[in-house]
Amino acid sequence: MRKLFSYVAISLDGYYEGPNGEFDWPNVDAEYFEFANQSDAYIDTLLFGRRGYEHMAAHWPNATGPDPEIVEFMNSVRKVVVSSTLEKAEWNNTTLVDGDDLAETVTALKQQPGKEIALFGSVTLTASLLELGLIDELRVLVNPLILSGGRSLFSTLNKRIPLELWRTTTFRSGNVLLTYRPA
Repeated sequence: MRKLFSYVAISLDGYYEGPNGEFDWPNVDAEYFEFANQSDAYIDTLLFGRRGYEHMAAHWPNATGPDPEIVEFMNSVRKVVVSSTLEKAEWNNTTLVDGDDLAETVTALKQQPGKEIALFGSVTLTASLLELGLIDELRVLVNPLILSGGRSLFSTLNKRIPLELWRTTTFRSGNVLLTYRPA
């Protein structure tokens, strides 16, 4: 079965968005881009919830950012959007699937042949999949910044999820990637 991991960036105080929904604060540099490009080689499918998809689809198709490899990857890789409310998904190479039976949909996706499945952002979907036991790894990139308000990473969880720290990766920028697996 394919591995599904969730990857989220947060501030030191646990927010993934600022008070006004802003996401202009992640601390990325050449070292981070190199790490991301190496990681992308193991991924052949991106999974999104509606909000995460809408955010990414608004940015990446016209992105010209500092790393063209990441732009190319984001626009060419297979994308799956799980939603019961989204009517269409027009970003290149995107499939829209009904979110009414989340466990069945994601289990079927994990059983398909291929590389890893990455869930970028989409924190509500991440929380739901953690509760269903379908996340194999939780990768949290902690940025050296205190936002002092915003949207909390796991505010939609309905139960405790025990995790074990599997790996840490530190960057010269001060970012720390914490990789957890279900305990």
